[in-house]
Amino acid sequence: MRPNARRTTLADIAQEAGVSVATVSKVVNGRGDVAPHTRSRVQELLHQHDYLAPVFRHTEVVESPTIEVQFKGGLKSYVAETLEGIIDSAAESGVSVVISKASHAPHWARDLVSAGRRAVIAVTSGYTTAHLNELARSGLPLVLLDPLHLPDSRVHSVGSTNFGGGLAATRHLLSLGHRRVAYIGGPAMAVCNQARMHGYRAAMEAEGARVPDAYVRPGEFTYETGLLGATALLDLQEPPTAIFAGNDETALGVIEAARTRGLRVPEDLSVVGFDDTSLAQMASPPLTTVRQPLREMGGAALRTALRLANGEKVESHHIELATELVVRASTAPPREETSARTAVRR
Repeated sequence: MRPNARRTTLADIAQEAGVSVATVSKVVNGRGDVAPHTRSRVQELLHQHDYLAPVFRHTEVVESPTIEVQFKGGLKSYVAETLEGIIDSAAESGVSVVISKASHAPHWARDLVSAGRRAVIAVTSGYTTAHLNELARSGLPLVLLDPLHLPDSRVHSVGSTNFGGGLAATRHLLSLGHRRVAYIGGPAMAVCNQARMHGYRAAMEAEGARVPDAYVRPGEFTYETGLLGATALLDLQEPPTAIFAGNDETALGVIEAARTRGLRVPEDLSVVGFDDTSLAQMASPPLTTVRQPLREMGGAALRTALRLANGEKVESHHIELATELVVRASTAPPREETSARTAVRR
C-alpha cells in the first residue's frame, strides 16, 4: 500500500456487500448473530481488501499483546512441557497467551487478527504454502517450535541439536559394547526424525557397526510405534541388543515389548529415549535419554514471536538449543550373544 493510500473502511465493505456497517462489525468481531451466507460474503470481501481490524493496526498502543499458541494432536508430555516454557516466558514478558488446537478453517488467520492476536506459535503443527500465504496476507508472524518439516524462508523456528542428540545416544550404546543397535523413529520425512536417524547412522558408521535395513524403523512418535517396532525387531533372526527410540514415549513402548517377551531392561536389552520428559524419570527402569531443553525452547519461541510482533528484526530464522545425554538405568553392557538369543525365543 502506498503511504498516502486510503485504507478500506467498514463502510466500504458494507456498501460492497449490501449490508449494514453494524453487520460487518459483527463479522469482524466474531459475533455469532450473522447469517452464514452473509458472514461468508463479508469475510471474502475483508480478505480481498486486506482489511485489518483497528486492534491490529495500532498494536503499538496495546499494553498486553496476545500470542496464539497452536498444537496438533493430544496434549502429551512433550507438548505440555513446551507449553510450560511458553507460559512462563509470557508471564515474565507481560504477554497474554491463548492456547488452541490447530485449525485451518477459511480465513482462520484473519479471524485471529480480528480477535487481537499479534503472532502465532505452532507446536508440532504442519503448515502448507496456502497457510503461510494467508498468514503473510494477515500480517501475523509465525514461529514453529521443533518443526516437522523444513520451514519456509518466511518462517522463524526453534528447535534443538537433533543430529548431535542422535549421535550422543548411539555413541553411548556403542561405548557400552553394543554393536547390534536399532533405531525406531517418527515420521520418515520429519526433519527432527531425519536428524536423529542421521546422528545414529553417523555414530554406527564411525564405529564400523553394521546397520541392516530392518534395524531402522520409522513410524510415529508414539507408544504404539515403540511397541510394534520393538516386537518386529525382536522377531529378527539377529535381534538388536540395544534400541535407540526417537522419543521417550516410543521408548516406553520398546520396554513393554521387551517385558512381554520375558526380556529384562537393561540386562537383556538396552533402551535409550529422546526428550527427557517426566515419562523418562517415571519409567521402570528410569530411562536413559537425550534431554531436549523443552521449556527453554518454548521460552525462546515466545520471545521470538514477541519481537516479530513488535516489528523488530530477528537475525536468525532458526534457533537450535543444545541437547544433552542423561544416563539412567535403562542401559548396560550387552549380555553374551547366545544368552540374548535364548531370551528372545523364550
